[in-house]
Amino acid sequence: MSSFERLSAYRPYALAALRIITALLFIEHGTMKLFGFPASQMAGPLSPLMLFAALLELVGGLLILVGLLTRPVAFLLAGEMAVAYFMAHAPSSFFPVVNQGDAAILFCFVFLYLAFSGPGAFAIENRKPA
Repeated sequence: MSSFERLSAYRPYALAALRIITALLFIEHGTMKLFGFPASQMAGPLSPLMLFAALLELVGGLLILVGLLTRPVAFLLAGEMAVAYFMAHAPSSFFPVVNQGDAAILFCFVFLYLAFSGPGAFAIENRKPA
């Protein structure tokens, strides 16, 4: 058995790390819009669409973080990021590095992966009933 094959035993933990770190980064987008933390360049009240996106980012991010309803929430968040990319980023340039949409694309595909893979280790939904 090669050393890389031995890494397979740690797959659920690596998936959990991907889920948790992605959720923590995603939650920041919601808190930035809703609470101004961390500080951003956004000013004024949120439009209804931005308020909805911020709530999805905060609540959905928290659910992904703890591993509750991971698959359906991740699918919903992947859709949100696809819409965000095509509405907010793509119109300004074809290239994601230019239109600053690379984070939206990455979030979209990580969430899509979580929708198919499930949460990995350390998820509330994996707990066995007592």
